[in-house]
Amino acid sequence: MRRPKIRELKEVIKSLFGRAYTSDFPRKPHTPYERFRGRPYFHEEDCLGCTACAQVCPAKAIEVSDQVAAGAIKRKLTVHWDICIFCGQCEASCPTLKGIMLSREFDLATTEKRQDLKQVIEKEFVICEYCGEPILPYDQYVWVAKRLGALTFTNASLLLFYLRSAGLALKERFLAGNKQAALNRSTRLKILCPRCRREAVIKS
Repeated sequence: MRRPKIRELKEVIKSLFGRAYTSDFPRKPHTPYERFRGRPYFHEEDCLGCTACAQVCPAKAIEVSDQVAAGAIKRKLTVHWDICIFCGQCEASCPTLKGIMLSREFDLATTEKRQDLKQVIEKEFVICEYCGEPILPYDQYVWVAKRLGALTFTNASLLLFYLRSAGLALKERFLAGNKQAALNRSTRLKILCPRCRREAVIKS
């Protein structure tokens, strides 16, 4: 065994009486850098429910399911932090750039169940007033109408949706199994899915 050099002995003595090179975590909280990619969070007021984040997630950490409850159709979005690889693709692909954002939280250790490492939000759907099929989430419909601006008035469904959201038109309640005998010209003045609107335009 080689004898230690004098220089190495000096480094040992200095380290014994000097400051530690490592941080004092977890006794003191550690603040990561500004661009650190940590735990992602949904921001419900800015999320559209469009599922763009789930489509680009390479780890499949974002789960999407559409459910029917109390006569309404809702989309449930779940981000699983135990699967997430913190790549940031979800935040980069979000149309609003605020619907899901990465925080600077990095300490995910827990003594609880692994299934609790998640966040769940729900978005209500706009449904077709003729066939009852879901069209798209309500918040996404509002976002599209705002993005289009004056062009909203070129689409009957968007126009009617805009007027109702502004309180300028009455909302008709869809009743399952109460379809009209046939699609006609008056049916076009309803909020319709693409298939029903196409049929209504052809038949009128």
